[in-house]
Amino acid sequence: MPAPSRLTALLGVLALSACVTAPPSATPPPPEADRAAQAPSNALAGIARFPARAGPPPSRGNAAMARDFRDLAFRMESGRTLPVLSRFEGPITVRVAPGAPPGLTADLDALITRLRGEAGIDIARTAAPAASINIETLPRARLQRVVPQAACFVVPRVASWAEFRRARGSDTLDWTTLIARERVAVFIPDDVAPQEIRDCLHEEIGQAIGPLNDLYRLPDSVFNDDNFHAVLTGFDMLILRAYYDPSLSAGMSEAEVTARLPAILDRLNPGGRGRADPVAQPTPRGWVDLIETALGPGTSPTARRQAAEQALAFAQANGWSDTRLGFSYFALGRLSLGRSTAEAVTAFEQASVIFEAAAPGSIQSAQIDMQLAAFALSAGEWPRALALSRGAQPAAARAENAALLATLLMVEAQALDRLGRPDEAAGPRMDSVAWARYGFGSMREVEARLSEISALAAN
Repeated sequence: MPAPSRLTALLGVLALSACVTAPPSATPPPPEADRAAQAPSNALAGIARFPARAGPPPSRGNAAMARDFRDLAFRMESGRTLPVLSRFEGPITVRVAPGAPPGLTADLDALITRLRGEAGIDIARTAAPAASINIETLPRARLQRVVPQAACFVVPRVASWAEFRRARGSDTLDWTTLIARERVAVFIPDDVAPQEIRDCLHEEIGQAIGPLNDLYRLPDSVFNDDNFHAVLTGFDMLILRAYYDPSLSAGMSEAEVTARLPAILDRLNPGGRGRADPVAQPTPRGWVDLIETALGPGTSPTARRQAAEQALAFAQANGWSDTRLGFSYFALGRLSLGRSTAEAVTAFEQASVIFEAAAPGSIQSAQIDMQLAAFALSAGEWPRALALSRGAQPAAARAENAALLATLLMVEAQALDRLGRPDEAAGPRMDSVAWARYGFGSMREVEARLSEISALAAN
């Protein structure tokens, strides 16, 4: 087996990054024989992209949806309460400042298409100098000099980076004082992979027009700091459709909104009528702090692993069996890579069981299976690596995670090579490069991923 450092390097490729709010179709990838015929047309230019497609509807009842709506709409990640419902009133316009990467426009248009069709929001791009949502891109280093832990972020009442810099530290940027939103600014790095830019568009525009909170208990939402979901889901679109329902308006109190939600959700989501779901416990701040210590920067490896162990113990003590327990095991597995391969595998396997029970066939399970497939490849367990990598691809495609899909295809190709089936390996290897161009960016990054996975199998 390769040294733990090599495993750590590979499995860190898909490290979860947080986009913070500032102070998919169910069709799997086509089988090998049909891949060439069904590949996206722009894959011929060296990069694959997902088409705009609706997410599946949420799987829980409307009573649970109403609880989630209230916690998303009237709370912030910091724990502060929002006194009233805050939203745009009237048509929403979106402007992109000059200098944005060329691929941003296509992903933005796909997102706007979904918001109009699935959430019923009157939103469109504009070339006018002023807009409701103003997107500006800038180098990651410049962005993080000002907001160090943000991959991207959204702020109210300003329309540019210059305005944001002038307003820092003032009440201008305080979301809790907003009623009707009139203009916001979204800041995104321009020197990252296309997938990261798209992920920021979904996260930040979703928050620009809707909820400002993230809830770890949500297994099927972008509004969750575990960041497994990268594009707005069917759950998110229903939340946003309710947010902009004509029977609600900016300035309503939580009590007023709560009184209207049952009728709104029964009308928008008839499949959720009368369904009773278990009530998830609120997520205590203590567990969140431990997870942020474990997976955030600025802490020693030993302290991070101890925090992950404490987060797991916390989840177990609270009797959780949902994705928060799975995420605790996932964090521990990641932080055990450089210390004990056996402990990391055990933690990932525990996470796999929990995720599959809580959210069968989900992106969470696919992320874990990628980890386990890499371990199997490094251990010479070629059939297991092949089965795990193939089995996880449909969920990666549904979640539109090109980086994960590319990695799974690379593992599949390596496993086929090792099983003496090089002709079969050619298809997934070719597809992996097209998806990796979108998921990882430059060909240098793509070649690095191919080399790392090849090295895992070379034992």
